[in-house]
Amino acid sequence: MVSTKLYIKNMVCPRCIMVVKNQAHESGLEVESVSLGVITLLNEPAEERITTFRSRIRENGFELIDNAKSVLLEKIKSLVISTIHLKDQFDLNLNWSYYISEKLNYDYQYLSTLFSSVTGTTLEHYIINQKIEKAKEYLFYDEYSVKEIAYRLGYSSVAHLSSQFKKVTGFTPTKFKEFRDADLRSSIDQI
Repeated sequence: MVSTKLYIKNMVCPRCIMVVKNQAHESGLEVESVSLGVITLLNEPAEERITTFRSRIRENGFELIDNAKSVLLEKIKSLVISTIHLKDQFDLNLNWSYYISEKLNYDYQYLSTLFSSVTGTTLEHYIINQKIEKAKEYLFYDEYSVKEIAYRLGYSSVAHLSSQFKKVTGFTPTKFKEFRDADLRSSIDQI
């Protein structure tokens, strides 16, 4: 039995994994595993089941990816999102270019150029925006002090976090806390 991988755009959280897995089962697909951006099937499914699955996940905001560059782009996004949003503690010594290159087995310059050409933003800015969104989540729920947030997200100092936070949001982290009810957070897949 040969497993088949399908790549899916817009998967950003554990709930996305659950929805995609349920839609796969309801479409008659035999699922081996589901992770951010990819579903592994136990076998090669019939085309009508793929068509049904494609339609079902589209209704939930997901999209089946067919070309190699789009698949690679989603792998980059999934790796960044899972590293920032789904881990309890951020690796303070993380070198993003080395990490991404190592995990995806591609030259970082190629990945960075591909990312920029397709998304219109640099990979570095994407990473910063994801980190700021995670900081906004921490601030929104008042889980940690700004100092603890800076540490958790791998910033060298509170000043560095505050500077990037203000550049991205227009607010300092402290000011952002005051506007918690204004719904200033973004959906991860919209970043």
